[in-house]
Amino acid sequence: MLLATHEGLVEVDDDGRLSPVGPVIDLMGFAVAGPDHYLASGHPGLRTDLPNPVGLIESTDGGVTWTPLSRAGESDFHALTALPGGGAIGYDGALRRTADGSTWEQLAVPAEPHTLTAAPDGAGVLATTAAGLMHSADAGTTWASVDGAPLLQVVTWSEDGSAAVGITPDGAVWTSTDPARSWQPQGQLDAAPHAVAATTTNGRLRVVAVTDDGLLESTDGGVSFTTLLST
Repeated sequence: MLLATHEGLVEVDDDGRLSPVGPVIDLMGFAVAGPDHYLASGHPGLRTDLPNPVGLIESTDGGVTWTPLSRAGESDFHALTALPGGGAIGYDGALRRTADGSTWEQLAVPAEPHTLTAAPDGAGVLATTAAGLMHSADAGTTWASVDGAPLLQVVTWSEDGSAAVGITPDGAVWTSTDPARSWQPQGQLDAAPHAVAATTTNGRLRVVAVTDDGLLESTDGGVSFTTLLST
């Protein structure tokens, strides 16, 4: 398991031991584009030869090395999600979208996104905002509020797009299995969330959350959690 941190990527093994991966980069935004294929944004460490801010950078070797793609010295994407075919949507004070990692267009969004997550097909995008959960069915071109959705701080799609998982600022876990139209309450975390990830295997939803207390995992769809790593 990999964690994107302010000191770069960190691998967590099954025993909870931490191993740094690649250079020191303050990873403010991070997105998985495919196996060992990551997009990120943020600021370089003292001995990391990248511009500040790094703009959009890419790794195709599991985070060992990074290559600047675009907006170097311009953008620090605090919210970032990957799109199919090498594209991305990011927020650096403005919402921007690229289809190829190099050429960007600016989009409108009703409120500042705290997190962005795109479904595997790239069309369905969710944004958590102070005004509530927003959904775009056209890769960020237009947005609409999700009526009845909880006020989520972080949100993610599962890797196969069959479910979405979100966590409120006070740690309540919610899931959706109908492209984020309706949401069902699940478990409760004891601390505020910083990030969430989800996978589905044989119909079972696994949720991993990073909170003020550490790294937690659920194998029952977010109902109950065990601690993998304490802070």
